[in-house]
Amino acid sequence: MKRIGITGQNGFVGRHLYNTLGLYPEEFQRVAFSKNCFDSEDKLDSFVEQCDVIVHLAAMNRHENEQVIYDTNVKLVSDLVASLERTKSKAHVLISSSTQEERDNLYGKSKREGREMIANWAKKNGGKVTGLVIPNVFGAFGKPFYNSFIATFCYQLTHGEKPVIANDGEVKLIYVQELVETIIAQIRNESSKDSMNVEATVTKKVSDVLSLLESYKQAYFDKGEIPALATTFEVHLFNTFRSYIDYEKHFPVKFTQHTDPRGAFVEVIRLGLGGQVSFSTTVPGITRGNHFHTRKIERFAVIKGKALIQLRKIDSEEILNFELDGLNPSYVDMPIWYTHNIKNTGDEELYTIFWINELYNPEDADTYFVEV
Repeated sequence: MKRIGITGQNGFVGRHLYNTLGLYPEEFQRVAFSKNCFDSEDKLDSFVEQCDVIVHLAAMNRHENEQVIYDTNVKLVSDLVASLERTKSKAHVLISSSTQEERDNLYGKSKREGREMIANWAKKNGGKVTGLVIPNVFGAFGKPFYNSFIATFCYQLTHGEKPVIANDGEVKLIYVQELVETIIAQIRNESSKDSMNVEATVTKKVSDVLSLLESYKQAYFDKGEIPALATTFEVHLFNTFRSYIDYEKHFPVKFTQHTDPRGAFVEVIRLGLGGQVSFSTTVPGITRGNHFHTRKIERFAVIKGKALIQLRKIDSEEILNFELDGLNPSYVDMPIWYTHNIKNTGDEELYTIFWINELYNPEDADTYFVEV
């Protein structure tokens, strides 16, 4: 079992990597890292000594003063190298750099110099290094106005603000989970490369990305419709968009009921893509679920009985509670990386309709069981 530590564990990419490594408990042991490890040599040395693999992601991306970015990033790598030398570590160090290495700015310079510092340490001390030169990364839970323009646009569209394009150029992009899979592959193969270009999985104009996101707002956020998602990139972008919705304010969403003397008619879902629809009956007091997905899009619609739907982001203790009643049919959509369940809280049988965007495949179920 490899012991893996991630500097910047609570950052955008670090959190995704940390959570994904947790899906392989028999292969990887995660070594906890906190930001204050860089505050003292003893704390940093204790962290380094425990690690067979260190993924160095800690860095400053934005600041009004570029010199502060440069100084901060170089110092973080310098401190890590000093600790590796003090502890005589032979760890495999993977360090994130950026395609901005090629640009004439202090951020790119800091990333290039940091990668070279780790490479020099490895050559002198018998360690291993993988220098990852990474394009623009997007995905769920990125920090708006900091991590990417996509994070900013998603936040603005879901919070009543209007995005503005500063520069409508073509951008090379990689989804955060695709990057995480690349990092894990490099951890597994143990090869040493001073510089490795991580290939972008798509290239898009900023205006084309915004156009897609605006269509998701109009169809999904405003009307509850699942939009057509023609490519893997569009699925990733839609899941990214959904992660910026304030779930406590947005859900549950009540269906429109069309009633007449015969009863009522309710449209459960409009789809721009396929998937699988199912229903369940649940006796009083029983809870279903307690699992999460990393890519699937899912809707729970209560049409009869009373239910409590609970959601919890897997690295958080905050639980979101939604009470639904079949007398006023409504639905809640499940965000990725949130473990969720549904409990019959009434005195009669609970009827629930489920829709998910892909057919169930037991060999690739994307279903991980964790109690809410």
